[in-house]
Amino acid sequence: MIEDDHRLAAMVRDYLEQQGFSVSVAENIALGFSSVQREVFDLVLLDLMLPDGNGLDACRQIRALPPNTKFTSPNVAIVMLTAKGDPMDRVVGLEIGADDYVPKPFEPRELLARIRAVLRRRESSATKPDSDALHFGRLEIDRDARSARIDGVAREMTAYQFDLLVAMAERAGRVLTREQIMDLLKGEALEAFDRSIDVHIARIRAAIEDDPKHPRRIITVRGAGYVFAKAQD
Repeated sequence: MIEDDHRLAAMVRDYLEQQGFSVSVAENIALGFSSVQREVFDLVLLDLMLPDGNGLDACRQIRALPPNTKFTSPNVAIVMLTAKGDPMDRVVGLEIGADDYVPKPFEPRELLARIRAVLRRRESSATKPDSDALHFGRLEIDRDARSARIDGVAREMTAYQFDLLVAMAERAGRVLTREQIMDLLKGEALEAFDRSIDVHIARIRAAIEDDPKHPRRIITVRGAGYVFAKAQD
């Protein structure tokens, strides 16, 4: 957990440890980034406003870690915490690689539910019995390696985005609503004005489409949702 509010950090740490988690706390970006380079973490709780910089910068740093590091993976789950109420903060956080976003103040039980949902998605994807690679033209989705490649070149995306891509690719040709996508990922219930799925799909398109402004792999169906194209170049 990277959080400069010592009282909040202690409360969250104590609560999560009571629930069986092992929690390490850093009070600024420098200490937090040093920790993820020296230890293995499944998830990072990251405050948006920190004394030595913006939590968004820390998120970028973590996502830029070498993929072959023996410690924390660049695909580690990231849940951002913030006291700011501007919806754009959430959008920006998701765009640069966060898996979820929890506004302060929050109930510890809500935070726990969000953490478990993110980790459950990761575990569910990693233990799929039918985990052979999916092939769509030049696009290969390797569920074992948790990697998406175009012409053999890996494309970067978060763990949440990879799980979203797999869920859609496994149902290629079917139109999926945002609610169905959230249900497939076992996430929290989708709120009426929540556009987090749109943000993640935009990031996936940026990774796998030749022209993200004119997508050919993930198609928007107006008034319905999205469809992953069966036939691709």
